[in-house]
Amino acid sequence: MLPTRILATASALPARVVTTAELAERIGIDPERAVRATGVRERRWVEPGEDPLRYGARALTDALTAAGLRIDQLDLLIHASGGTPQPIPDGSAHLAELTGFRGGQAFSVHSTCVSALVGMHQAALQIATGQVRSAAVVSCEASSRGLDLTDPESSLLFGDGAAAVILGPAEREGQGIVRYLAQMWPEGAAATEIRAGGYRSFRPAPGDDLRDYAFRMDGKHALKLAHTRVPPFLEQLRTGLSTSLEGIDRVIPHQTSAAGMTLLRRYGWPEEKIETTLEHLGNVVAASIPLTLHQALEQGRVTGGDQVLLVGTGAGLTTTGIVLSW
Repeated sequence: MLPTRILATASALPARVVTTAELAERIGIDPERAVRATGVRERRWVEPGEDPLRYGARALTDALTAAGLRIDQLDLLIHASGGTPQPIPDGSAHLAELTGFRGGQAFSVHSTCVSALVGMHQAALQIATGQVRSAAVVSCEASSRGLDLTDPESSLLFGDGAAAVILGPAEREGQGIVRYLAQMWPEGAAATEIRAGGYRSFRPAPGDDLRDYAFRMDGKHALKLAHTRVPPFLEQLRTGLSTSLEGIDRVIPHQTSAAGMTLLRRYGWPEEKIETTLEHLGNVVAASIPLTLHQALEQGRVTGGDQVLLVGTGAGLTTTGIVLSW
């Protein structure tokens, strides 16, 4: 048990709305079929020339305001995203620069789509051990900058946006992270990847396939692996979780795809307990879970005393989950 609580959340979304129909027509496939296959009807994309990290800064500023804190009262800043402005320095430095965060602890965690969960756990550990009293986890994504728009499997799924979560010490006994579990299954490493851009292939060389600098996925392989690995993972996270939601009031899942969301219902999870943002925001990588949590809080579907499951899969394949007593 890590005695911590979420003080506030906030989101920040680009104004530009891009419909699946628009993208499908560009690729040359039936728009309605594309919507059915992905579960995404529209998403937000940043404009060319925009700095996507400004959405992360806006989300952080709004979340701090909602928590009644100033930036100089924040002890720990975690940039928890699948993407980053540049390789060095890490994204937390740029986020600190945009928001006026100075002198405190800041770093990035990168676990693709489940980065926010890893960041929340890291923050909770430091709060529980008394190292900090306030922490922010910020996820900011601009997937549109890294898509191959000729690839229907990946280009129709992803959206842009940011969300922030502010954490502090628990205010009552039993409040906090009840259980955290993360597992890696590297047989899925090639199923979702951007091959170039790291030290294996930092800059294009003659003969390189420039598509290696865009996101690629083998959705069938990733889904098959998740189908195998997720049920035993859920049982380790909480006994009985792979067949029911007994004792869980709300599920905040990563918004993978229509197929991924269908997989959740195969575990016997009632649809009315599952929070979704996929249809109108798409898969926003690491920002998906905190964006979906923010929606649930705004609309009153998570309240004090609730048992909340935050869970997802990411590239690797990695599986991560938090059971949180609100």
